[in-house]
Amino acid sequence: MTETINSTPLLGMTLAELRNVAETCGMPRFAAKQMLDWIYKKGVMSTSEMTNLSKTSREKLAENYVIGAKEFVDVQDSRDGTRKFLFPASCGGLVETVYIPDGQRATVCVSSQVGCKMHCAFCLTGKQGFTGQLTTSDILNQIYSLPEREKITNIVFMGQGEPLDNYDNVAKAIEILTSEDGFAMSPKRITLSTCGILPALKKIVRESRCNIAISLHSPYHEERMEIMPIEKAYEVSEVVKYLKTCEEFRDIRGGRARETSHQRRLSFEYVLLKDKNDSQKHASDIAAMLKGLDCRVNVIPFHTYKGGEFKSPAHADAEAFCELLCRRGLNATLRRSRGQDISAACGMLAAKRKSEEAAKENAD
Repeated sequence: MTETINSTPLLGMTLAELRNVAETCGMPRFAAKQMLDWIYKKGVMSTSEMTNLSKTSREKLAENYVIGAKEFVDVQDSRDGTRKFLFPASCGGLVETVYIPDGQRATVCVSSQVGCKMHCAFCLTGKQGFTGQLTTSDILNQIYSLPEREKITNIVFMGQGEPLDNYDNVAKAIEILTSEDGFAMSPKRITLSTCGILPALKKIVRESRCNIAISLHSPYHEERMEIMPIEKAYEVSEVVKYLKTCEEFRDIRGGRARETSHQRRLSFEYVLLKDKNDSQKHASDIAAMLKGLDCRVNVIPFHTYKGGEFKSPAHADAEAFCELLCRRGLNATLRRSRGQDISAACGMLAAKRKSEEAAKENAD
């Protein structure tokens, strides 16, 4: 069945919203639960596939509604198995989704915005400007329309955009992903990464059980402002201070790893920039700042891109930085780079596609 441009997507709707759809279409109330099952459990691509709805109901539904699944428009495959997709967004433009297989684990990195308003100095996505917010349907489509959907074990909101700057749609997506009526994923399998928009961070900590990752990148106020302008509005010291008030994030084991995994995880992402934030003093002061938190620090060597002002550190230097964090009492890991041969760093494929389209328009 052909999906019309003005139709409303069902993907991204909750049970309550589907009940309203059923009522609008003159369908029985229990049809909402049937639609929910067809979408989130069976993954249908068309309303015509909902065969336990009457033919009349399906025809009525198709007049104004579609599933809302959108196929990817481009994909790059890495030698290491990483796959990077481009999906169309409702607001225009394209967003990146990265599938990262690793043994029995398969992680999908999803985007929350087309572009980004945060303008982090090292991030290619921020240099592309801001186009618009992804709808809940757009966010879920990155999982729903992924060829490897059935293999997914973990989801990270670490793609393009700042998730907490699109709070309502991201929170609703997480609700559907973790609901028994939705994708029924454990919230422990979902991680939301944020630059630290404090009011929204407090809200997501209250309203969800997903893991939290804070983009740190410097323990110093002035330097972090240079790297991350959000520091002007929400100082990372205040973010850390708040997290230390949350009982679930307090370190009660003196830096030892958790014996159970019942609590949500807290992590800090640290992009290592050569000769900028990679000194021994940085490592020591990070350890001092995070003392008292039950957390992990993920050290991520910067992925150099053409025209960028920063450089990647030597692997040995990155290892030494990570080891120093561990000696200072932190649980730190050095993130292994994936998909380097396909420009898997955030924003690279979208920027390439945008540049190619601009060149084509100029040629025409």
